[in-house]
Amino acid sequence: MSGLDAEPGTYGEPGPMTGPGKMATLAYRTLRARHVPLYLVIFDCDGVLVDSEPVANRVVAEELTRLGWVMTTKECQVRFLGLNLTRMMPLIEAELRCPLPPDWELHMEERLVTVLAEEVELMPGAATALAETTRLGLPWRIASNSSHAELRAKFGRNGLGDVVAGRLHSHHDVALGKPAPDLFLAAAAAEGVAPESCVVIEDSVPGARAAMAAGMTCLGFCPDDDGAHLLAEGAAPFHSLHDLPALLRAALEGTE
Repeated sequence: MSGLDAEPGTYGEPGPMTGPGKMATLAYRTLRARHVPLYLVIFDCDGVLVDSEPVANRVVAEELTRLGWVMTTKECQVRFLGLNLTRMMPLIEAELRCPLPPDWELHMEERLVTVLAEEVELMPGAATALAETTRLGLPWRIASNSSHAELRAKFGRNGLGDVVAGRLHSHHDVALGKPAPDLFLAAAAAEGVAPESCVVIEDSVPGARAAMAAGMTCLGFCPDDDGAHLLAEGAAPFHSLHDLPALLRAALEGTE
């Protein structure tokens, strides 16, 4: 059985290039066209494995509103998606026309850790995607603009603390977070893998830019839209984590 009209979640020869299937076909073809073996999968955290963005954006929006920049959760997501607190601060200060308190970043990290540990949930299919990646014999790591404390809170709440231990990379570990390539290059170096042998799973423009700058293949996870903004950055969009194992198999088969 082959084609996108085969079993749901399987990928053979691509089917008709229409509708959402067009983006899935592009991801399939991108992976099949790889000329170097796949040795490492690098996952973003927020919006890919953990549904933390609505929670984090609510907390940040509430804080900015308190400071005088009235903002909704949705507006916060649109403006700051993919940015860490360090990169957000100059934008906030420019809008407020005054410096933030010296301990503002630390205060926000502590607040986020507390709320995330109480509320955050996994993205649908996230735990299965990690397990299936392992079952395929592929090492994987997580590279995030979040702090280590936030990462531990997110995965610990959802019972994956032990699973992800030793695989987490925070922007605090490198000189520059996304959209710089440092995080992804650090993850590859930790595994002893060349950048071209990595596939990155990202949902944000800064993350996609970081992956491309690192010289890695990027799949753009876009469960709620067509992924055009990620495609414009060089990422190949796909819509469901349930499809990821089949896509990774395509990458493995493409370089056999």
